[in-house]
Amino acid sequence: MDKIMAKCDQVILRYSDQQAINTKGQFRQEGEHWYKLRTVLNKRMMLPKDSARYCGILNAVVADFMARLGYVRRCSPTGDLVMDLANEFYRFSLEAIATILFETRLGALEKNIPAGTQQFIDAIAKMFSNSLAVVMLPKWSRNLLPYWGRYIDGWEGIFSFAKPLIDNKLVDIQQRIERNQNVEGEYLTYLLSNTEMDTKDVYGSIAELLLAGVDTTSNTLTWTLHLLSRHPQIQEKLHKEVSGLKTADGTPSAGDFAHLPYLRAVIKEALRMYPVVTFNARVMSEKSICVGGYHFSKNTVFTFCHYAISHDEEIFPEPFTFKPERWLRDGRERPNAFGSIPFGFGVRGCVGRRIAELEMYLVVFQIIRMFEIKPDPSVGEVKCLNRTVLIPDRLINLHFVDRGCKKTA
Repeated sequence: MDKIMAKCDQVILRYSDQQAINTKGQFRQEGEHWYKLRTVLNKRMMLPKDSARYCGILNAVVADFMARLGYVRRCSPTGDLVMDLANEFYRFSLEAIATILFETRLGALEKNIPAGTQQFIDAIAKMFSNSLAVVMLPKWSRNLLPYWGRYIDGWEGIFSFAKPLIDNKLVDIQQRIERNQNVEGEYLTYLLSNTEMDTKDVYGSIAELLLAGVDTTSNTLTWTLHLLSRHPQIQEKLHKEVSGLKTADGTPSAGDFAHLPYLRAVIKEALRMYPVVTFNARVMSEKSICVGGYHFSKNTVFTFCHYAISHDEEIFPEPFTFKPERWLRDGRERPNAFGSIPFGFGVRGCVGRRIAELEMYLVVFQIIRMFEIKPDPSVGEVKCLNRTVLIPDRLINLHFVDRGCKKTA
């Protein structure tokens, strides 16, 4: 406890000003320092049992999200239309990950979203919209073209939003320690009590976990609902499965999803068709290797295009067809496990994978149990755009038809 209190004092004293905005977290670090950071983060995020501990608070966020959907539907001209679904899932994902990281509700699911919360969402969009140019264009162009300034503005908006939340949590932890109250079990407390993490790393890592927990989850949920709206037979099969799960209070536990294979397959297939990140790269840093009869020397850069790999006809017949059945363990031949790895693999795999999966399972379970999802004909054909993450090329609106009212009719 003395260790935690000393770290709290250190953080509050050293980073009460804007220095924290200039820190780097695990997503932008490389080499040995990155590896040490990732080792600490992985210990608390990557195992299924670790994500299961958050099921209760996530179910509470899902309940609030369902209430918001009801409000949005009632405000629409038809009484069942949800406009700009991606923004609604942004709100849900932000509220969910903030609740886990800070045990604090941000009000993102209230009728009137706080101004700071919307600014954070806009900052994420600005950063991602300009990140591809940062990667592809030479450094000398940064002073000539506007993309670099916008990219930095996006990151500053992200850290400016995250820093007060972290500071408030640090003060809360310190006060409870002074009152001899228990502070075990919280994610931020866990990071603060770990001597391997510098205080700057705590700021950077928490801010970027907040970022990653919003954009990636919300986009996947948007694509999943879009696909289900276009495939009513698949949607009905999923509805039959989720309706068959009987729980005491109507909310599933993390363990229940082991008995919902079709729900897991739907999410996995949506991620195959629309992987969150379209490509990434790796550098052979240790030794030369031979792949497919070709020799590659040390320091060779390999770029992986997840979208192309997950649409390879040799691995996925009818690759542009939404077929969750291809992932079921029902005796059929399943695709190569490495044909679709949207969360990455190994030590560099997505640190928030288990949390993201649990969030998506919980919210899709409740949506499909309560509503029939139908497309809005005015939207037209939806294509994808690469904004570092793969997003729809237009706003997606969907009709959420109440299944209870449908049965009554």
